[in-house]
Amino acid sequence: MDDQEFNRLADVTLARIEAALESSNADLDFELKHGGVLEIEFADGSKIIVNRHGVAREIWVAAKSGGFHFCYQDNSWLDTRDGAELFAKLSDLASRQAGEVVVLK
Repeated sequence: MDDQEFNRLADVTLARIEAALESSNADLDFELKHGGVLEIEFADGSKIIVNRHGVAREIWVAAKSGGFHFCYQDNSWLDTRDGAELFAKLSDLASRQAGEVVVLK
């Protein structure tokens, strides 16, 4: 995948995460900042940061429980350590930080 394709896929994915957060009805705020950085803030002030990392051509997630890297394979963003799908992992991480079930599709 070249840089242009990576950026297109990452932009589509970040927009999809925004839409999923909006429809989740969870107690959280989020903002997509310049450069493809999505900040998700929870009621307790904790955050999850989702951003694209162009050099590695990955989407990176930073949460209270750690950092995660996702690469695009087989039409999905998969965790480079355990193979978890991005939206499933984000749902789990957001649920833990929100103290309520957050389902992102």
